[in-house]
Amino acid sequence: MDANQESMSNPFGMDEQCQNCPELCDTRENVVHGYGDVGAEFIVLGDSPAAGTDESGIPFTDEQERELLDILDAVDMVEDPDAEEPELKNTFLTYVTRCRHPERDATDEEVVNCEPYLNSEIRMINPEILLPVGQRPLEELAFEYTTLSEDELDIDERHATTIRGRGFEILPMIPPADQTDEERTAFLDHFSDVLGQDYRQTKGRRGR
Repeated sequence: MDANQESMSNPFGMDEQCQNCPELCDTRENVVHGYGDVGAEFIVLGDSPAAGTDESGIPFTDEQERELLDILDAVDMVEDPDAEEPELKNTFLTYVTRCRHPERDATDEEVVNCEPYLNSEIRMINPEILLPVGQRPLEELAFEYTTLSEDELDIDERHATTIRGRGFEILPMIPPADQTDEERTAFLDHFSDVLGQDYRQTKGRRGR
């Protein structure tokens, strides 16, 4: 599967007519695959598309979800977070599940059906840092990329901290719409520390 960086939307050409979850095929507007820089060192992982995102087909573009883009804007990782197609810098946005059901969360089976898409994106991008937004995205990374069990990964406790993963660092975040002002400041302070220290060393090592 080759990357097409002419477009930030679904640059790996994943199946946009996926039929793996029959109950979602009639309720979704779009299969929302990843969006962003295929050479990114940061992957932001959300739970599933909200209504506005399902309509646009671009991750984190629902009105409430855009608060995540505001956070990335604060650390200079997105240009014009209010744009219909935000220009991302060194960042890739994706979800645990790619389709929206308007009346319920994704089932465990639907999460499993989407795992090959997520794992492929992570493998092909090979980021330095994963930013799971919310409890389920954090749990989704537990088995594959950390030595911790799901029981040890509570988003409220892990927010604005660094977890050393297998080949990655993981920076968990409470969903921005659920954050207090103090929690947002704590995350931005921690993320800025990572950008100011490890990130510069990483860029020098990888020649970016």
